[in-house]
Amino acid sequence: MATDSVVVAGAGQAGFDTAAALRSRGFRGRITLIGDEPDGPGRRPPLSKGYLAGTVLTEEIALRPPSFYTEQDIELMAGHRVASIDRERRTVRLESGLRLPYGTLVLATGCRPRTLPVPGASLAGVLTLRDLADAEDLRLRLTGPARRIVVVGAGFIGLEVAATARRLGHEVTVVEAQPRALARASTPAMSERVVAEHRAAGVRVLLSREVTALYGDDSGRVRVMELDGGERIAAELVVVGIGVVPRAELALAVDLTVGDGIVVDERLRTDDPDIYALGDCARFPSPHAGRHIRLESVQNATDQARCVAATICGEPTPYTAVPWFWSEQYALRLQMAGLTAEHDETVTVGDVEGGRFSVFCFRDGRLVGVESLNRPADHAITRRLLAAGTDLSPGTVRQPGFDLKTFTRPPSSVRSHAPAQEKQTAPV
Repeated sequence: MATDSVVVAGAGQAGFDTAAALRSRGFRGRITLIGDEPDGPGRRPPLSKGYLAGTVLTEEIALRPPSFYTEQDIELMAGHRVASIDRERRTVRLESGLRLPYGTLVLATGCRPRTLPVPGASLAGVLTLRDLADAEDLRLRLTGPARRIVVVGAGFIGLEVAATARRLGHEVTVVEAQPRALARASTPAMSERVVAEHRAAGVRVLLSREVTALYGDDSGRVRVMELDGGERIAAELVVVGIGVVPRAELALAVDLTVGDGIVVDERLRTDDPDIYALGDCARFPSPHAGRHIRLESVQNATDQARCVAATICGEPTPYTAVPWFWSEQYALRLQMAGLTAEHDETVTVGDVEGGRFSVFCFRDGRLVGVESLNRPADHAITRRLLAAGTDLSPGTVRQPGFDLKTFTRPPSSVRSHAPAQEKQTAPV
């Protein structure tokens, strides 16, 4: 083995999967998994959906029962946080003062939610959603009589919370600064269809609007939101979902390269060969984007964990997994494969009004990703095509009666991805 002791800082999906993958690969050294959440590693996707609605129980959030860590000989230190790293002595210091040695250190520190930079943002009832404690707080507030709720941000988290709150009978308004919802994640066609579903459910969606201030009552609880232009709306509860900031402070303090995340190479190593970074906090060279990017998804966390474990166990492998994402809102299941943000051409197939369609995204005539709404077969096939390479063209997709399930023609030649740009220093 490359090392006899691995310390994993961060016990979210990426950190947990790293520890589990090491054991599944036969790593016999000491594994210490350190996380600041007292309940241990848990699933985040249900926190904005089933857990808020009460259909997913607290015990179902845990990634594994406590017995798993004993059986796998993984030392789980829940409720702890790494405070600093000593690269020369190869130790980490916890906030408790305890020092732990490492042969290999894995940074899976995740992200923290952005907060509203406006007056009144610290009022009671202004919440963010990231971990189980946040979700439990929000779930309790959503239990009971209908309330006037404002969600700031029409990204995945914001829209999922809005859908859940509306289905629970609350009056919901979504405020988004961009001219469309899901602006950074989806095509205009998909954004429009998702917003139409929210409005049909009774959610008020305000686009191209910014929050300028929040006002509370005498007890310090939020009651009013002011928007640009002076409009005021009632807000008994405000949920902020305006993105996240990668937790890169540990890396920055020991002079590792940082820029919108901890910068790593194709094997997810930092500047220090004994320190890796992965998951939401890592900025890595993507062969699919042709540059360094940072992704926030369960798929990315899990696949990067397997990659890191393989390298630690002496089987170094570059990270090349096809990115994919998903979201559930009302009866909509939105699935995306590939990276579609920089496409220059789209072709839509299916029933847009009926909510069952796929948007094929191309760049320079090459398929770079597909967004599918209630068409799971398209999503599954797209992931395989993008992983293998495909010569599927816009013209083929536009042909009458085109069905991705019947597209079995192999690529005419092996395509190579664009080279990743060289590592950059902050800011990236």
